[in-house]
Amino acid sequence: MNDKVKLDLSLAKELLQEKDINQLLPYLSHAQKNIIERSGLGNEFLGWVDLPERMLNDKKFFSELEEIKNEIKNNNVDTLVMIGIGGSYMGTRAIIEALRYYLPYESLPIVYLGHHLEAAYIEKQLKILENSNYYTIVISKSGTTTEPAIAFRLIREQMKNKYGEQYSKRVITITDEKKGALRKLSVEEGYRSFIVPDNVGGRYSVLSPVGLVPLYLAGIDINELLSGANSQRSDIFIDDWSENAAFQYVTTRHLAYQKGKPIEMLTSFYPSLFYLAEWWKQLYGESEGKNNLGILPVSAMFTTDLHSLGQYIQDGLRVFFETIISLENQFNTLTIPSSRDVDDGMEFLANKRISEINQIAESATAIAHHDGGVPVIKISIPYMSVYYLGKLLYFFEYACALSGYCFGINPFDQPGVEAYKNNMYALLGKPGYEELAMQLKEKINNL
Repeated sequence: MNDKVKLDLSLAKELLQEKDINQLLPYLSHAQKNIIERSGLGNEFLGWVDLPERMLNDKKFFSELEEIKNEIKNNNVDTLVMIGIGGSYMGTRAIIEALRYYLPYESLPIVYLGHHLEAAYIEKQLKILENSNYYTIVISKSGTTTEPAIAFRLIREQMKNKYGEQYSKRVITITDEKKGALRKLSVEEGYRSFIVPDNVGGRYSVLSPVGLVPLYLAGIDINELLSGANSQRSDIFIDDWSENAAFQYVTTRHLAYQKGKPIEMLTSFYPSLFYLAEWWKQLYGESEGKNNLGILPVSAMFTTDLHSLGQYIQDGLRVFFETIISLENQFNTLTIPSSRDVDDGMEFLANKRISEINQIAESATAIAHHDGGVPVIKISIPYMSVYYLGKLLYFFEYACALSGYCFGINPFDQPGVEAYKNNMYALLGKPGYEELAMQLKEKINNL
């Protein structure tokens, strides 16, 4: 079995003219050099590159985690609360949800808070937690990001009422090593704490304590995750285009962009990958969308969305290309029974595996979309596992950094994100934003 993340570009060949590939090769090689030698824009945030190896060798980290995990087991904890937004929680959720139907055991349930401001959802989760025995993991480098800070205020109040003075032993923080509101509170209250690395940005942090702590405590084998990611480094730290899947992926994306297709639709016939697609959208959207440049990342889950977006994908504006995430093997034997007494027209499917039908649906759809003018990239892993998810996550992170450098931008900052935050702070009356508040209120009054 092929152990690598595998690319199939047979339905995107029209983009891959040899002269165009050759023109892009120097940019790819230079981008890879920037990453390996830490010499490109934003190089202070390239700590993610060797994270898999560093974390695998961090015996102190694993020892601390095992101690907390045993404590959780001994206290009969039935739920974890995870507070974070964006890169602080998305990678963890992507892995948990992807493996939900594929692990031979049940992982500890996680309640997610701090990732939006819908009051009804938050209130409902708090009511559920009143009858749960839980620990809370709070992830925020500063401790002042609005959504997680509000969620932690609410959870902290509930935990104090529920567990009394012992509540602090049930709080684990992942934050800046030395500064910030959450670091200060962690010291004052005596929370167990792990560090958000200074040289790793949020959307690249899933293989750091940001993702590894909640994953481990939930029951995921993070050794396998890190081993897969570390293995992927060896697969793509090469300068041979024909052997480097990341080079091929970035090349196809950029040539599609140059030929009038600035939208990439990530799809899969495995809805368990829904949150992986959400993680991917943040990774590529925040990394590339700058200076009026970048490919817009969107996603759809099939076959469900074929019954809603299918018509547009097939016959709408030809401004996008498609990337399918696929599994080579599903190892699921669920079979359709014969029902000759039911006139539903489906008897021809009797005794076929549903997994086989799903794979045929994927192939049929890819061909139809390509015939309709949509170039299709297929990215596959051998099967769904912690190890192969580690490879896939690292593949996308590395390809994203390469792609950003090929656009000539810093793939590791996100200056545009501050615009809405500043407006929100001003309208909510945060001290220091008075002048902006006046300007915004005037604009609102003139609408």
